[in-house]
Amino acid sequence: MNPIRNIVQGPAKNAFEYYALFFISGFSALIYQIVWQRALFTIYGVNIQSVTVIVTVFMLGLGLGSLAGGRISTLPGIDVLRAFGFIEFSIGIFGAFSLILFHYVQRFTAGISTAPTAFASFLLLLIPTLLMGSTLPLLVEHLVRRTENVGESVGSLYCVNTLGSAIACFLASIFLMRTLGQAGCIRVAAGLNLIVGSLAIVRAFRNPPRDAAMPDKSAPSPNMTVIRTISVSTGMFLAGASGFVALAYEILWYHIYSYTSAGRASCFATLLGCYLAGIAYGSLLVHDACKQKLRKDLARTMRAASIVVCTGSIVAFLVVPLTAFCVTTLKIPYELTFVFVAIAAGLIGAAFPIISHASIDPEDEAGRKISYLYLSNIVGSALGSVAIGFILMDHLSTAQISILLLATGVLMAAVLAALARPLKANRVLAFGFAISLLLAIESRALFSGLFERLMFRSDYRSSMSFDSVIENRSGVITVDKAGLVYGGGIYDGAFRIDPLNDTNNIFRAFAIAAMHPNPRHALVIGLSSGSWAQVLVNHPKLEDATVVEINPGYLKLIEQHPLVSSLLHNPKVHIDIDDGRRWLLAHPDAKFDFILMNTSFNWRSNVTNLLSVEFLQLARRHLNSKGILYYNTTGSGRVQLTGAEVFPYALRVANFIAVSDAPIHFDRTGWRRILESYMIDRRPVFDLSDPSSRRCLDQWLSMPVSEQKGNDGSVQATIEDRTSLIHRLQGQRVITDDNMGTEWW
Repeated sequence: MNPIRNIVQGPAKNAFEYYALFFISGFSALIYQIVWQRALFTIYGVNIQSVTVIVTVFMLGLGLGSLAGGRISTLPGIDVLRAFGFIEFSIGIFGAFSLILFHYVQRFTAGISTAPTAFASFLLLLIPTLLMGSTLPLLVEHLVRRTENVGESVGSLYCVNTLGSAIACFLASIFLMRTLGQAGCIRVAAGLNLIVGSLAIVRAFRNPPRDAAMPDKSAPSPNMTVIRTISVSTGMFLAGASGFVALAYEILWYHIYSYTSAGRASCFATLLGCYLAGIAYGSLLVHDACKQKLRKDLARTMRAASIVVCTGSIVAFLVVPLTAFCVTTLKIPYELTFVFVAIAAGLIGAAFPIISHASIDPEDEAGRKISYLYLSNIVGSALGSVAIGFILMDHLSTAQISILLLATGVLMAAVLAALARPLKANRVLAFGFAISLLLAIESRALFSGLFERLMFRSDYRSSMSFDSVIENRSGVITVDKAGLVYGGGIYDGAFRIDPLNDTNNIFRAFAIAAMHPNPRHALVIGLSSGSWAQVLVNHPKLEDATVVEINPGYLKLIEQHPLVSSLLHNPKVHIDIDDGRRWLLAHPDAKFDFILMNTSFNWRSNVTNLLSVEFLQLARRHLNSKGILYYNTTGSGRVQLTGAEVFPYALRVANFIAVSDAPIHFDRTGWRRILESYMIDRRPVFDLSDPSSRRCLDQWLSMPVSEQKGNDGSVQATIEDRTSLIHRLQGQRVITDDNMGTEWW
């Protein structure tokens, strides 16, 4: 009889209760991750540096926690289930107060540079991520003592925990974030942690482990079967490589799907949910395989791992071109192509439980050793995130990165196959290598016209063709043959400042002169094509302008277009590459007469960071006396109402709103005087000798006001005052950082 059986009461026939606990634990952990990342973005910005730092720090904490959990699992007389319960309870307590803590820290760290940001994020997330990371080694140790099978235990626990996270993603996308907001989601997650912790503690006290010593490894039982394994160090390397490939692909897929979805907030949560669901299913298959065919056969385990990784690398490489094909040729919604992500993630993610099975003897401190592999997997994942999202996307195209990851996956598959002893010819693996080589050769055809095909949506014409494509870590910028700019897969402006060809409603930019006749110091948040900034900086009274743009790709684009290229060399202009909210926090003493934001669509991810009550109050502190904040509401009543509620004076101009703490007068007489003398690059905007130019000027000056109504009672006015705004929009909710406006609707 195997002596390890003396420690527990029978086999794992009652393992379902542990799976249920770990499922709920995974659900809560993912809710925390989504909300905490969002909360930290409001503090440290949503530029790629902040995103990478926060994700990497989160994962680093999980890795260190896995080491702590592995160490705890080896302590003499430790009840790992009871320890798991206390840890879950502690996570719940921290979670309940987490947003309050984040907001407190914000007052002392907002606006700091990248290195201090990383350190502050690390300190904020260290305690909860340490606790979260420690749970897997503890439950693996607990379950391995019952099953005597590492692959089965890791596969099952990895499956239920990841499945819980996947379902959390789906519910966050569909229901939780839009109805409960950040604070409500945190309360749900914290409550679930407290329940899980309490149940685990009660279960541990009711069924304490028997006081039996672990078997003496130096004197194995004559009935004990010796299980061949690869070294833990080799397993750590392979686990790290699998984590690198898996998360690198996730970053690449999000880059592509963010473009395809035009930056919808729900896209990331749904994509992550499908990704995690795929990993969960892959882990379930590993659980079954390790329980039966791979139980004690190292050679078969390594060959199976190599086939899984090679196949997964091929499918992962094909996700992007298959998505483009389905969206363009089959005309199906992009969301349905997430099934490719799930399949690829399931294959690549299955590598970790298989490698764990091949590396760890179930009777030799499985909890401690799994913590080493888990740490390596997380470190590899963090490196994949940094390498792809922070470095390579600034230098390589999507096609080139895909080829690189395909080669990395095939190389890993080859290493796994080489570790199988005895070596055997494997036709399946050879066929996989041949397919991989063929895909690399044909990659140019597979990725040709990728971004035109990915924008094949009902709101854009099917014949779209791009003259310029700029792809970097901040996103994808494209320009079509008509000079229209698309940022992140959606309309973002045009290279036009001519009033006679006002297809981009540039009159809204010139209207600045009617509201503030003397804007000496201006701030522009968001550059895009540069047309709006070009109009503002050529205002005859402007002395200096600071432009804050999050994507440096726009500077490269502007330089190529003579209509706006002078903006980059204008001595009055200073350009900073940064997140707009972060910049304001980092420059508390900066004051402006005018702040201009041609904000993107109100439903896009993270855009409410520039539309919320909290942001407007921040911007207010940067306005001089009689200063005006002027920004695009993209037709949203909630955005307009929020501005009118925060500031005592407001004026809507088309779909823009101007807000201030001082009265705003739309001075048509002064506006005519300025427009008649307005010059850009030493050329007059209005040629008063041209009848069509004079007619355009007269049309601008006669824009209707809010008292004029349409036949159906709707407001048809170009200009609307605050009283009319509040009356028309009564009953709607203002936008806050917590409710995130319309992003999740």
